[in-house]
Amino acid sequence: MAEPFISTPVMAATAQSPIADALLPGEYGNLAIGAQVALSERFGLAICDVCAWPGLETKTANAIKRATGLAVTKRRDAVGEAAQGFQHAPGRWTVIAEDPSLAERLTRAVSANATVVDLAHGRTCLRIAGEAGTSVLAKLFAIDFAEKAFPVAKGLATSHHAVLAQIQRVDAQTFDLLVFRSYARTFFHALTRASEEFGYRIVPPRAGEPET
Repeated sequence: MAEPFISTPVMAATAQSPIADALLPGEYGNLAIGAQVALSERFGLAICDVCAWPGLETKTANAIKRATGLAVTKRRDAVGEAAQGFQHAPGRWTVIAEDPSLAERLTRAVSANATVVDLAHGRTCLRIAGEAGTSVLAKLFAIDFAEKAFPVAKGLATSHHAVLAQIQRVDAQTFDLLVFRSYARTFFHALTRASEEFGYRIVPPRAGEPET
C-alpha cells in the first residue's frame, strides 16, 4: 500500500491569528452586573474532517477512538482531556486536538476505512463561555441551546446567514465554534455585538500562544 498523504500541520509558533487585532483583553458592553460572557480564540488547533466509506462507519469510529481516546459512535459525540469530536453528517466526524500530529495519527488509524482532511489551515475556533452564552448564541442560530436539547459533547453543523459554522458544547456553559478562517473576524464581531447587552470579557491568548 502506498504511503498515505499527510499534510503539514499548522506551525503555531509562526502562524498568525486572523482576529489577533480584535482580541483586545478587557470587559465591554453592559457591565451593570459584570461580564456574563467570555470570548476567546483557541489558536493553533489541529482540526480534521474524517469521512468513512459507506458501510465502514463503525470501523472508522473505532479508529478515531484508537487515535484520540474519544468514544465517538454513529450516535454519540465526545469531549476528552486531549481531544474532542462530533458527527456533523452521516459517517463524518470533526475531530479537534491541540496535538499537531492529530492528522497523521488519524490517517494511520483509519487506514483504508475512511479519508482524513486536515482543516486547520482554513478554520478558526472561537470559544464562548459564561452563563449568558446560550442567550448570545440563540441570537445568531435557530437552534435550541437548552442543555436538554443540546447536551454536553453534542456537536452539529449549521449556518449563520448561509455561512457554515460548526458548534460543539464543551461543558454546561462553554461552546466552541468552528468557522472559515476568512470569516473569523465577521463571526467574532457578531459574537461581541450579540454579547453587549450581557456584558462580555475578551480573554487573551494563553501563555506561550502568539498574539499576532
